[in-house]
Amino acid sequence: MLGKYFLFALLALPSILQFTGHGSVLLVRAEDDILSDVADGDEDLDAVVENGETLPTDDTAGGTVESVSSETDAEKEEDDEDKPLKPSPDADTHILFIQPAGTDFPAGLTVKILVGFSNKGSQDFIVDTMDAAFRYPQDYSFYIQNFTSYRYYQTVEPKREATFEYAFSPSESFSARSFGLTVNLNYRDSEGNLFQDAIFNTTVTVVEPDEGLDGETFFLYLFLFAIAVLVIFGAHQLLSQFGKKHLSLKSKTQNHQPAVEMGTQSNKTDVDYDWLPKEVLQDMNKPASRSPKSKMSPRERATRRRTGTVDD
Repeated sequence: MLGKYFLFALLALPSILQFTGHGSVLLVRAEDDILSDVADGDEDLDAVVENGETLPTDDTAGGTVESVSSETDAEKEEDDEDKPLKPSPDADTHILFIQPAGTDFPAGLTVKILVGFSNKGSQDFIVDTMDAAFRYPQDYSFYIQNFTSYRYYQTVEPKREATFEYAFSPSESFSARSFGLTVNLNYRDSEGNLFQDAIFNTTVTVVEPDEGLDGETFFLYLFLFAIAVLVIFGAHQLLSQFGKKHLSLKSKTQNHQPAVEMGTQSNKTDVDYDWLPKEVLQDMNKPASRSPKSKMSPRERATRRRTGTVDD
């Protein structure tokens, strides 16, 4: 039991010493050392010690104020950079699509536009760049395709106008789809103020190019023509074979058709005999009499042949 009490006393001794006067003396000595070091480093330092804490002097406070002001200036500059640029009220812009003449752009072909810039103010404007991009129609912050940025660096004097050309080519994979097209013109005045004008910001359609007769279309038409010729030739052969079979069957039926007796026909015909005289008609209607030759006997005919007489 005594060993256990002795071990407990050893464990509790450090905490007892910390909460007694010896611990407070150690803390006071540490504070005195800190104050003596500060006093030795700067004789003019006026520091107030409260509960072991030191307050900054006027010099340190001034440095803190300067650093805070520099940070606020940097934040203001960042805010200015984040703000979107706006067009100048002293400048007007116009856009014209010359190839093609509309908002239906053929995929894979070049689209050309003309941008007119007029300076209405009293300062010079320097037109720097122009860029364009395809964006998602439902969310213009999502870029689909970025086009080349053209650099001009042309000065437009007051009361003057200038025209700038820009060209881009939509991707061939975007055919038969709609996109939001944005065209931006970046310029600045003589004082260095930057401006940006969104000349065009509308949804356009990318269509399939309507080209002439290319190789693929030519071979397609040739293949269709060959198929049409084969179909016509096959139909001709079938019709010819069917016609031959039909003629052969018809000839066979005619050959095997039995002879049909027509019987005696009447002497009446469709010939008009009214213009003939009556005597002629009577002679035609008389029954045919036997010729004189028929009255001769065969013996008389033989004797006539021997004598060389010839019947008229």
